[in-house]
Amino acid sequence: MALSSTLAQPTAAAPRTYRLAVGALFFIQGICFASWASRIPAVQQRMGLSDTELGLVLFAIPVGLMISLPIAGWLVAKYGSRRVVLAGNVFYGLTLLGLGAAQNREQLIGAMLLFGLAGNLVNIAVNTQAVGVEALYGKSIMASFHGLWSLAGFAAAALGTVMIGQQVAPLPHFVAVVGLMVVGLLVCHRYVLPHDAPRPADQPLFVLPDKSLLLLGMLAFCSMICEGAMFDWSGVYFKKVVLAEKAWIGAGYVAFMSTMAGGRFISDWFVTRYGRKRTLQLSGLLTAGGLMLAVLLPQLPTAVAGCLLVGAGVSSVVPLVYGAAGRSKTMSAGVALASVSTVGFLGILLGPVLIGLVAGATSLRVSFSIIAVMGLCITGLAGRLREE
Repeated sequence: MALSSTLAQPTAAAPRTYRLAVGALFFIQGICFASWASRIPAVQQRMGLSDTELGLVLFAIPVGLMISLPIAGWLVAKYGSRRVVLAGNVFYGLTLLGLGAAQNREQLIGAMLLFGLAGNLVNIAVNTQAVGVEALYGKSIMASFHGLWSLAGFAAAALGTVMIGQQVAPLPHFVAVVGLMVVGLLVCHRYVLPHDAPRPADQPLFVLPDKSLLLLGMLAFCSMICEGAMFDWSGVYFKKVVLAEKAWIGAGYVAFMSTMAGGRFISDWFVTRYGRKRTLQLSGLLTAGGLMLAVLLPQLPTAVAGCLLVGAGVSSVVPLVYGAAGRSKTMSAGVALASVSTVGFLGILLGPVLIGLVAGATSLRVSFSIIAVMGLCITGLAGRLREE
C-alpha cells in the first residue's frame, strides 16, 4: 500500500535526474532481455529441442511483440508512459521467471509470447519517457539511452557466463536478475518523468502512420533488417564463408555489438554538430560499406572490420527514428512510436527469413549483398527527411 502511494506521487526533479532515472530503465530493460538470450542454449538442451524446433519456438517472441504494438501505444496514450513503464517492467520480470520455470514446449511458447509482449510494452513506454527527457534538454540525447540498453547486454552476457560456469540453472539465474530489476525500480521510480506531452483527445486504439511516420518506419525497417542479419547470421557467415576457426566464429557478432554500443554514446554529439539527416546518411553508407567489405573480402580481418562498420552504421538509426517519431504533431508519442515500430520490426521478422531463402537458392554472400542494399536505402530515404 505504501509502495503504490509512493508510485502515485512522483518527485519533481532536474532534467539530469530524469535522464539518470530513464537511463536506468533502459538498462533494466536491456539486462532482462539479454539475460534470457544468454541462457537459450541451456533451455534448448533441457527441452531437447533441435535447431529447427528452437527457431520455431523462438518465433513466439516477435509474435508477442507484434501483438503488443497497438496495445502498447494505446496504453501509453491513455495512462501515461510513467505508469506503463513501471508496471511493464514488473510484468517483464515475471515473464522472465516464466521462461525459467517452463517445463515443456507449450509452457515455453506461452512464456515467450508474454515475454515478447511485455518487452515491447516496456520498449514503447521507455522510449516515450526518453522523448520527454530529450525535450527538456532541447538537443539529441536519445542515442545515449539506447547505448545503455546495449551496455546492459554486455553486463547480462558476463553475468550469464558466470552463472553457466557455476552450473546455475536458468530459473535461479533469472530470480537473481529480477531481484536486481526490482532494486533498480525501487531506486529510480520516484524520478521517472511524471507527465508525457499533451495528446489528442479520443486517441484511437491503433493509428496507421502518416507520410512522415511511414518514412521513419521505412528507415527503421531497413536498419532492423541489417541488425537482424548480424544478430542471427553473422556467426553462420563466419563459420561457412569466412571459414573462421571455432574460437573466432563469434568475432563478427562481438565486433558488431561493440561498435553499435559505442556508436550510440557518440551519436548524439554527431547529430548536434552535423544534423539528423547527415548522420542517417552516413549511417547507411557505413552499414552498406561494412557488409560489402565482408562480402568482397571474406577473410577474418576484413570480415571483422566490416562488422565493426555495420555496428557503427546501425547504432544511431533506430534512436534517431524513435526520437523523431516521438515528436509527431499528428498523434501522441506512444502511439506514434508504436506505429513506427510496427513497420520497423517487420525488418526483424523478415530479414532472417530473406537471408535464409536467398542463401538456400544462391549463397550467403549473395544474401549479405542484398542486405547491404538496405544500408544504401537508409542513405536514400534519409535524404527525404526534413532537418529539424
